[in-house]
Amino acid sequence: MRCRMNEDTGSDYLQPWQLSEVADGGGVGVVEESKHDNFAEGDFVTSFTWPWQTVAILDGSLLQKLVPQLVNGRLSYFLGAAGITGLTALLGVREKGHVAVGANQTMVVSGAAGACGSLAGQIGRLEGCSRVVGIAGTDEKCSILVQEMGFDAAINYKKGNVAEQLRELCPGGVDVYFDNVGGDISDTVISQMNQNSHIILCGQISQYNKDVPYPPPLPPDIEKIQKERNITRERFLVLNYMDKHEASILQLCQWIQEGKLKVRETMVEGLANIGAAFQSMMSGGNIGKQIVSVSK
Repeated sequence: MRCRMNEDTGSDYLQPWQLSEVADGGGVGVVEESKHDNFAEGDFVTSFTWPWQTVAILDGSLLQKLVPQLVNGRLSYFLGAAGITGLTALLGVREKGHVAVGANQTMVVSGAAGACGSLAGQIGRLEGCSRVVGIAGTDEKCSILVQEMGFDAAINYKKGNVAEQLRELCPGGVDVYFDNVGGDISDTVISQMNQNSHIILCGQISQYNKDVPYPPPLPPDIEKIQKERNITRERFLVLNYMDKHEASILQLCQWIQEGKLKVRETMVEGLANIGAAFQSMMSGGNIGKQIVSVSK
């Protein structure tokens, strides 16, 4: 969504918002009236293009019917852990992480206390990583990662030397890096990655205010390391794996029901607060998925 505020989104599947246009994003709601054969009054539905408004007329072809029982009635989960965020974490790990049970792999996640990062680390563990280390921006977030979400360790990048802490916590180097931030933190992680390791390029939040291509180029010394160590760094787009979405959503829901996937949300009440919630999310104020509850 942040990219859509730029004149050029840097993406071939997202168009920038236009002046006077209603902003939109992922949303969940209930059908109050329907003229579409696939939907009836009372159905719960979701869309990637849900307008930021209390009541909206939506194109039925852009809606997906939901089964609340899959997430124990927590509809907001369909925007996060059981939605596009969870899909990004799961398919990112599976399709780009090359995680293998018994391979003794170490995974590092930046932006680890955010919506996607908090899931990715847990999924890395479930898929076979022997060690998972998160990087976040507060002591509270680091504590939650370790105590609630099963990370082996977490680094507060605002305290101390990240490179030194990373060497201490990942003595065997890094095999899989789930990159949500780019910039200096990612350069530090890449410099400690092993031969034939893998970067899951999920987001580059530190670069969104800069006029650079996506994915942004690495500094020459880091690019040299990447090439010499044969580290894969490819753009990941979850929409390229539509054929795997249904099975992946069911897997995510199963893990949630079994308590294997812990979900955190930061909830704000009221449409009037959506701007403040968005700003807070972009500055790291959220833990887990940032949600705005428009109505009950």
